[in-house]
Amino acid sequence: MGRPMQFETDTAVDRAMDLFWRQGYAGTTPQELATELGIGKGSLYNTFESKHALFIRALRRYSEMRLEYLTDLFSAPGPVRPRLKGAMTVLAGVGEHQRGCVMVNAAAELGTGDDDVNRIADNLFARIEAVFRQAIVQGRESGEFSMDRDAETAASQLLASVVGLSVLVKAGGPSERFGAVVDGIVDGL
Repeated sequence: MGRPMQFETDTAVDRAMDLFWRQGYAGTTPQELATELGIGKGSLYNTFESKHALFIRALRRYSEMRLEYLTDLFSAPGPVRPRLKGAMTVLAGVGEHQRGCVMVNAAAELGTGDDDVNRIADNLFARIEAVFRQAIVQGRESGEFSMDRDAETAASQLLASVVGLSVLVKAGGPSERFGAVVDGIVDGL
């Protein structure tokens, strides 16, 4: 009989996600993960199998968190425009930190070389785009947005803007500038 687990795995995944977000996948060593989680490397491997498996769990957790946030945000009553601006701001990390979006970072770092990362990123991006599309439709129904552009195309443009803003946030720069960009994009709907 092995020793009982001395840590909460969900908390460990959240802490690992934060470390990967700060340092990237390649820049994070198994020893740094074990130290961040307050466990030994043996426990790290026994629980999560590998650094990559923990990274995948962290990306899945990040996706869940982002989708929960969007669901809560867009199920609340009120005008769509400020909620859409808020969603874009949060998703890109504007004003919060200079880390951008962990999913954008992972996709950029590992790109076509990691099918697991690509599947998770594609799924999250598609679901964000679907939320944006529904928000645009809702905004049109309430009279906040014009009917000039196709909702599908507009949602794709919003997603592309979030991804681009995330990269700009990671590169640094004044958050006021990025806030103005979000305002302009959403006001253009």
